[in-house]
Amino acid sequence: MWDRAEASLEEGLPFALYRKPDEIEIHGVFQSNNTLHHSKDFTEKGFVFAPFNSESNAVLIQPDNVLEGSFRTENEPSTKTISLDESGKGAHIDLVRNGIKEIEKGRLQKVVLSRKIEVPISKSPLEIFETLLNTYPNAFGYLFYHPEVGTWCGATPETLVKIKDKKLQTMSLAATLPYVDNKKPDWGDKEIEEQQMVSEYIGDKLAHTMERLEIDEAESVRAGNLWHLRSEVSGTMLPNLKVKEVIKALHPTPAVCGIPTKEAQQFIQANENYQRTFYTGFLGELNLRAQGELSLFVNLRCMQLETDIASIFVGGGITEASDPESEWIETQNKSKTMLGVL
Repeated sequence: MWDRAEASLEEGLPFALYRKPDEIEIHGVFQSNNTLHHSKDFTEKGFVFAPFNSESNAVLIQPDNVLEGSFRTENEPSTKTISLDESGKGAHIDLVRNGIKEIEKGRLQKVVLSRKIEVPISKSPLEIFETLLNTYPNAFGYLFYHPEVGTWCGATPETLVKIKDKKLQTMSLAATLPYVDNKKPDWGDKEIEEQQMVSEYIGDKLAHTMERLEIDEAESVRAGNLWHLRSEVSGTMLPNLKVKEVIKALHPTPAVCGIPTKEAQQFIQANENYQRTFYTGFLGELNLRAQGELSLFVNLRCMQLETDIASIFVGGGITEASDPESEWIETQNKSKTMLGVL
């Protein structure tokens, strides 16, 4: 499968390699020509790669050839100390301040603001993907390539939605603290409130689409060198509900956009000084095993790879209680995740 991926990169043919959380199987979806396909209503079959902007089309890699293999995680040597670049600090702090002002005006409850970091690379996409798989066995690890879209890879901790036999699973994920050895995270009011806000918002968005809906208590979960607060959400879809409606209700999530979503998305697009494209979009398996069965993840902890440069993306949820300096430090902590892989 690795050879096939290598050949596809050389020949300019679209493919996706991926491994689901806590599994050893690697799946490969390969398209035999370089046509750019889109998913219209998520009833198609293949691997989907959708941008942050919910108005834009989701890219679909057609499953002309589907391969499976296994990948045994090897312990990666501990990463050396990462030197963090302070450039961009002023601009990010100004961005956060603008976000807080917008919240104080009452237009937003929360907005997720991010920045892009460009770093030189010498590793190939497949080498970077292998390091990601070794470093984050409990994340959704992927490598995506389409000649018209580019090369992306990542290891995301966040499920957008899983559906099988009309049973739905998703999650409410928010808040971040650095991981410290042998120490449980000490969540403050800001983090607890932010996570609660996301849970309530997801509940409201899904309520009209479900026969029943359950949202569990929040628990601390570790993702690499960070802690997050997460609640599992599950439900049974109404009989005639289309998958497209569920995806529309959930994407973009408050964890990557804000509350209310539409206003937060407008603020992000007007104020972040770059285009997110596929960062904080979603990706995954579409109807490959059975019609109506899908497994989609939010494109977090990811990077876009060009010949000798990787773009990594870091952000954080801003609420009225946010402190701009602390938010900068949070993005610096988050950047260590992908910088360590590179």
